[in-house]
Amino acid sequence: MPLTNPHGADGIDAANMSVAEIDRLARQLGADSIRATTAAGSGHPTSCLSSAHIMATILTRRFRAKLEDPDDVANDRLILSKGHAAPLLYAALAALGVIDEDSITELRTSGSPLEGHPVPKLPHVPVATGSLGQGLANGLGIALGMNELKSPARTRVVLGDSEMAEGSVWEAMALATHHGLSNLTAIVDVNRLGQRGPTMHGWDTDVYDQRARAFGWSTAVVDGHDPEEIDAGLAEIEGEVGPGMLIARTVKGHGVSFLADQPDWHGKALSEDEAEKAIAELDPGERQTITTTPPQESADPIPDPGALEFPRFEEDSATRDVFGETLAAIAAADPRVIVLDAEVSDSTRTARVLETAEDRFVQLYIAEQTMIGAAVGLQSLGLRPVASTFGAFMTRAHDFIRMGAIGRARMVLNGSHAGVSIGEDGPSQMALDDIAMMRATPGATVLYPADGQATASLLVEALEWPGIAYVRTTREETPQLYDTSHEFPIGGSHVLRSSTSDQTTIVAAGVTVHEALNAVDSLAEEGIAVRLIDAYSVEPLDAETIRGAAAATGLVVVVEDHNRNGGLGDAVAAVVAASGLGTVVKLGVVGVPGSATAREQREMAGISSGSIHAAVMENLEGTGDGQPETSHKKRLAD
Repeated sequence: MPLTNPHGADGIDAANMSVAEIDRLARQLGADSIRATTAAGSGHPTSCLSSAHIMATILTRRFRAKLEDPDDVANDRLILSKGHAAPLLYAALAALGVIDEDSITELRTSGSPLEGHPVPKLPHVPVATGSLGQGLANGLGIALGMNELKSPARTRVVLGDSEMAEGSVWEAMALATHHGLSNLTAIVDVNRLGQRGPTMHGWDTDVYDQRARAFGWSTAVVDGHDPEEIDAGLAEIEGEVGPGMLIARTVKGHGVSFLADQPDWHGKALSEDEAEKAIAELDPGERQTITTTPPQESADPIPDPGALEFPRFEEDSATRDVFGETLAAIAAADPRVIVLDAEVSDSTRTARVLETAEDRFVQLYIAEQTMIGAAVGLQSLGLRPVASTFGAFMTRAHDFIRMGAIGRARMVLNGSHAGVSIGEDGPSQMALDDIAMMRATPGATVLYPADGQATASLLVEALEWPGIAYVRTTREETPQLYDTSHEFPIGGSHVLRSSTSDQTTIVAAGVTVHEALNAVDSLAEEGIAVRLIDAYSVEPLDAETIRGAAAATGLVVVVEDHNRNGGLGDAVAAVVAASGLGTVVKLGVVGVPGSATAREQREMAGISSGSIHAAVMENLEGTGDGQPETSHKKRLAD
C-alpha cells in the first residue's frame, strides 16, 4: 500500500475551515469508513460514524503535528482506544494525505498495514489498540514522556463508552490526576450501544461526568455531532490544570437512517447496495484534503547516553539486588531510561534508582496493567522504559504485554520473587507461570540469571533488545558463579560442567543452577559424570548447545523453579524432540505450594539438589517414568 506525501499547498488549511466544511469532512470520513468495510466484507462502520465528527473536529481544530515527520516528539498524539473504529482513523490519514485515498479499500487484506484494528505500521499511529481499556494507559505513558522531554504536545485518547467498564481505564484516570497530566485529554464517545445491546449507562452522560470529576478530571459534556460544541468543550478542558475529559453524546450509525441507533449493526459491513444508499444519505460532496497546523514550539531532542560506571559483582548476592544496583547505574548514565514501579520497588530493589535518577522514576502504585500500558506509550517516543513488579503480579497485565508485542513495543520488564524460592510468603506471591506467559509473547526474550554478574550483563543486553525483554530475578542470595570475563549474549548459554564421559545433561536456569551444581557434585561421588548447562536465555534458547548435549548424553534432565508446564522444560523438550536425539525429564513445580522456607519449598517441589540426584539415578537405571512424582503432587492426591 503506497504511503504518500502529506498534503501541503494543495490541502485545505484546517485552521481556516468553517463549521460546514468540518461537518462535510466528518461525512467524508464516515463515507470512507463504509467504503472500506464494505470492500473488506467486515468491520465496524456504525462505530466509525458515531466518532466521525469528533475525529474531524480534532484534526481541523486541535491536532498540531508535522505530518512529514511523525516521530517528532513535539507532535500531538492521537490514540484510538476504541480500535474497532480503525477505518475512521485510516480515513483521517487519507484526508491528511498520509496514505493514499484509494488504499482504504485494502482494509483487512493480507499484507496491508490497514489491519482490522490499528497497529503502528502507519505514520501517526503510536500504539496498537483494539483490546478495549488500554488506550488511556498508553496515552498516560506518552503524556509522562512528553513532560520528561519538555514537549509542548498533547495526547488525546478517543474511547468508547463500552470500555469505560474496564477497571484499567479508572486506574489510568486516577494516575493521570496524581501525576498532574495537563497534557492528556480523553474523549468518550457515548453512543449508547455496545456489541450486544445497550451499554451500562446508555446516554446518561451525567454518570460519566460525575465519575470523571470525582477522579479529579476537568469535564465538558457536548453534542458529539456538533463541531462547534466539540471544539468549545475541548478548549475549555484543555485550558484547565490536570487531565480533561470530553463526554460526547453521539448516535451509533449517525447520518444514515437505517443504521442510526440500531442495535443489530455492530461489527457488520454493509452490502454494496446498502453502502451506496448510506453514502448517498451522508452526501459527503466533493472530496476534501486537509493540512494540519504544525507545532508552535519544538521539543528537546532525546539526549545521548553518557559514560556508564558499570558495577561489578563478584560475590554472593540476590539477583534482585544486583538488578536494582545495575539499573540505578544505567539510569544515571542514560537519560532515555524511565523506571516504572507498581509500589514494590523496595522489594524489587528498583528504588535504588531514586538515588541516581529520581526524576525518571515513576510511581504507578498497585496498577500493573496501567504500568505496562504506560511503558508501551513511553517507548513510542523513543524512550527506554523498565517496568518492574513481582513476577506473579506481572501476569495480571498479560493482555497489555500481548498488545505491546502486537505493536512491536520495545521495553524491559522485570519480574522479581520468582518461583517457590520466595519461601514463606506462599503461593499468592510466587511467579510460577510467568515464563510460560512470556515465552508465548511474540518477539519477547526471557532471561533468567543465576548470579549477580549474569544479572548485570543481561540487563544491559535486555535494554538493547528490539522487542520486549523479560528479566526474571530471585529474592534469596545465591553464590557467585561468574567473573567479569564472562559474556551473556541473548540466545546463549554457559556449560558449567562437561566431559567426554558425561552420562546425563542437566539444564537449569536461575536459582536451580545452584541446586544442579550440588547434584552434579554428589553424582560425581558415585562415579556419574554429568554435563550442566546454565540456560540463562530461556527464550530464545541456545538450541545448538542443547542438541549437542542431547546427542552426547541421551538423557536430559531439566530443572526449573516454575510450573512444569510452559517453561524451560518445554522449551528444551521441543528442541530435543525435533532432533530425535534424546529423552527429556522435566522437574518443575506441580500443584499449589504452601508456606515454607525457600529450601523446604524446593525440596517439596522436587527441584532441590537431592531431587535432581534422584531423578538422574532413576532414569539412568531405567526405573523412572520420565516425570518424577513431587511432594506437591502427592499432597494433591492425598
